[in-house]
Amino acid sequence: MRALLTPEVAPMTGVVIFRPGSELMHLFRRGRVLIEPQAESMAELPSGLLPETAQELQNDPLMRDVFENQKVIHRAGGLNSLDAWLERKLECQYPHSEWHDRNYTITRHAPGSIRTCWGCDLKIRDQFTEGLAGIARENLVSWLLKVVNGQLGFSEDHILTLPEFCWWMVRNDLVDEIPEAVAHKALRLKKESHQSVTRESDIVPTLPAQQLVQEKAKKIVAMKVDPETPESFMLKPKRRRWVNEKYTRWVKAQPCVCCNKQADDPHHLIGHGHGGMGTKAHDLFVIPLCREHHDELHADPVAFESKYGDQLVLVFRVIDRALAIGVLA
Repeated sequence: MRALLTPEVAPMTGVVIFRPGSELMHLFRRGRVLIEPQAESMAELPSGLLPETAQELQNDPLMRDVFENQKVIHRAGGLNSLDAWLERKLECQYPHSEWHDRNYTITRHAPGSIRTCWGCDLKIRDQFTEGLAGIARENLVSWLLKVVNGQLGFSEDHILTLPEFCWWMVRNDLVDEIPEAVAHKALRLKKESHQSVTRESDIVPTLPAQQLVQEKAKKIVAMKVDPETPESFMLKPKRRRWVNEKYTRWVKAQPCVCCNKQADDPHHLIGHGHGGMGTKAHDLFVIPLCREHHDELHADPVAFESKYGDQLVLVFRVIDRALAIGVLA
């Protein structure tokens, strides 16, 4: 519990007087209290008890898409966890009713859930209005910020910052879900100034903020091991091709294994029992090749391997390097 109070200073006696009122007097009966200057965001708030959810991110319009992202909600525990949190509230959140039942339930309403009594649940169960969506969104955001605070090890009254929330997303493999505007603000990048007249020589290329965040938190592939897949118990299992766009994109960004020039495409292993009509080898069995050497390999694989080495050896070297530098983790 926190309060915003205006002090009355007596400089001659060195005494500071607060008038909390009867509803806040119990704060000073617990022993010592913490005193700190008000934040800039609290300048327009009236004196008295501060709301428990005084989170600045809650009213940030840039964060709306992040809060309603299904992957973010899933990482925080899902809507079932939100419902369990709402069940602690013993009050109906539907404001347009003069009578409320004494029994309560949870009403699902996009983008979250609403705590309602049985009577109001019957009224609004099949309705969709902006007012109900606002209540559901407020519940969703309050729950989400509370979960993130707890997972980061902060107390309930901690005011979560944008970099802290982005760090939580990085920890939970949600870097790709950080929007450009949020990444730009989190990195504190300068706003681009667009002038009516400018010279071409004054144009300085810059990377998108989202790409900068992804580069800083880059973990290309996380390998998972399942020793008891259903196929492993079959006599003749149907083969599944391993596909991973992130890994092939990383291989494409590497230098060509033949000439060290920039690779044009990741080449999938051909021959050696892999490849064929309408199919490719697993995305793990790829090597970076420039366009010239890629065409040379497909034109005559035997001549290519006699000149540059066996494809299996080249694939092994690429995988070995990926493991050594943490690309495959």
